[in-house]
Amino acid sequence: MSIVAAKGVSIVGPVKPEYADILSVSAQEFVATLNRAFNGRRKELLQRRVDRQRELDAGALPDFLPETKWIREDPTWRGARPAPGLEDRRVEITGPVDRKMVINALNSAAYTYMADFEDSNAPTWENNISGQVNLRDAVRGNITFAAPNGKYYKLKEGKRATLIVRPRGWHMEEKHFLVDGEPTSASIFDFALYFFHNAKESVARGFGPYFYLPKMESHLEARLWNDVFNLAQDMLKVPRGTIRGTVLIETILAAFEMEEIIYELREHSSGLNCGRWDYIFSFIKKFRNNPKFLLPDRSDVSMTTPFMSAYVRLLIKTCHRRGVHAMGGMAAQIPIKDDPKANEAAMAKVHADKLREVQAGHDGTWVAHPDLVTLALKVFNEHMPQPNQLYNLREDVQVSAHELISTEGIKGAITEKGVRSNVDVSLQYMEAWLRGLGCVPIHNLMEDAATAEISRSQLWQWVRHRARTAEGKEVTPEFVNRVLDEEVGAIRSRIGAEKFGKTKFEQAKQMLAGTVQGKEYADFLTTLCYDSILTTTGAKL
Repeated sequence: MSIVAAKGVSIVGPVKPEYADILSVSAQEFVATLNRAFNGRRKELLQRRVDRQRELDAGALPDFLPETKWIREDPTWRGARPAPGLEDRRVEITGPVDRKMVINALNSAAYTYMADFEDSNAPTWENNISGQVNLRDAVRGNITFAAPNGKYYKLKEGKRATLIVRPRGWHMEEKHFLVDGEPTSASIFDFALYFFHNAKESVARGFGPYFYLPKMESHLEARLWNDVFNLAQDMLKVPRGTIRGTVLIETILAAFEMEEIIYELREHSSGLNCGRWDYIFSFIKKFRNNPKFLLPDRSDVSMTTPFMSAYVRLLIKTCHRRGVHAMGGMAAQIPIKDDPKANEAAMAKVHADKLREVQAGHDGTWVAHPDLVTLALKVFNEHMPQPNQLYNLREDVQVSAHELISTEGIKGAITEKGVRSNVDVSLQYMEAWLRGLGCVPIHNLMEDAATAEISRSQLWQWVRHRARTAEGKEVTPEFVNRVLDEEVGAIRSRIGAEKFGKTKFEQAKQMLAGTVQGKEYADFLTTLCYDSILTTTGAKL
C-alpha cells in the first residue's frame, strides 16, 4: 500500500494496510528523533566493546571498576520503588510476540509476561511489525486470534499478566527502516514504536510502559537507555520515572558493573535478571582466545557451577541492597506429552531449579511454557508467600572478581556426544531462524538464540584450542565439518529429499560451518544471519 514517509525516513519493507497506524508519520518521526539523538552514542559504545575485546584477547581480565567505586560504597542510594503491576513478579512467562502467544501468555497464571522482540523472535519485518500490532491490541484489551483449525482466542476477563517488552539489543539494526539513509538502531525502533503507541494507554489502564533490557556490557550502555527513556517521556509529556527497565545481566562484563547499571537507571530501574544462557555464551565469547577458559559440554555448565553460582549470589545481594527485584532465569525444559517418564524427569529438573532460586533469595523466575507456570508458582508460593524477598539482603555474600571468572571446580568433560549435540542444536535453530522462527523446541528443550549461541561458540572454542574429547578425539575443523555433514545427511534421510529441498538446512549448514572453524568469529548469530531474512520489496513512499 502507499504510505507517507516522515522527513528523512525510508521504509524498505512492505507495509500492509493493518500496519499503517503503527507506521504513521508521527510514529516515524518519534523513532527518527530518538535515533538521531542517540545512534551516534550507540555506535561509540559498540566500538568500545571491540576495544575491550582486544584487551581481553591480550590477556587482560575484567575487574570491578575503580572509577565507580564510590557508587558501590555509597549505602544511601536506591532504585525506584516497584511500579504498579510489578510489585509481585514471582513467575514471569516469556515468549515471542506472535498473536496467539501474546493472548495465551497474558491469560496464563503468570504474574508478568515478557513479550520478546529479541532472542525468541526472528526479526523479520513481518514478525516485528505484526508484533507491534499485537501488543497495541493487547494493551487495549481487544486482541483476538482465529486459528486455522477453527479455535478462537481472546483475553480473559479479570486479572491478566502485566506486560513487559524486550526490544532487541544495542548491537542490532533495523534495516527496513532507514533514517537519513542509514539503518536505525533496532533497540530504539522496537522501544520507540511500543512506547509511542502504548505509554499513555497502559498508564491509564493501571500499569505502565515496562521493558527488559538485553545484552548490555557496561553501565555506560545503561546510561544510554536512561537518556533514551528521559527524552521519550519528555517528548510525549509522560512524567519521568514512568518507564521501568529490568536489565538482563547476561554478559560477563556487566556482572562487574551491576551496581553501576542500577545506579544509571535509578528512577527507571525495576531490577536485574539472571540471563543464564546468554551469560554462559558471553563467558565463552569474551574469553574464547584464552585456553584457560575452556569449558566442558554445555550440559555440564549449570547454575551450581562455581562461577555461575557466584554471579547469582552477587546479583541477589546487589539488587536487594538497592531495593529492586532480583529475577531468576529460564529453565529450558518443556512438557513432554508423549513420554510420561521423561516428562516426570524434566519437571523434576524444573522443580529443583526453581527451588534453588527461591531459596537463594530471588524475587521471581522465568518459564517459557504456560504449563510450567503452575509448577513454578507452587514452589515460589510455598517458600515465598509474600510478594518478594527484598528484605533478604544476603549480607553473608562476598564475591570476588576471581570468583566471577574462575573455571576452578567445574565438573564435566568435552565429549563426542557434546560435539554432535552442539552441531545438531546450532544447525536446527539456525534453519528455523532463517525461516522466521526464533523459539524452537529441540530434544524437549526450548531453544532460542542464547542457547544456540552457546552451542556454536563452544564448537569454535574447542576447535580453536584443539580440545580433546573424553574419548581421546581432537576437535579439529575436519572433525566438526564431518559431524555437520553427517547431521545434515541424517535430517535429509529422515524427512526425505523433497521436503528437505524446501528447508533452509543447506544455507544454515554453510553459515554454521563458517563460524565454527576456530578462525573468524561472528559476535552474534543474529547479526550473521540477519541479511538473509531481509524483505526489501519496499513500501511505496
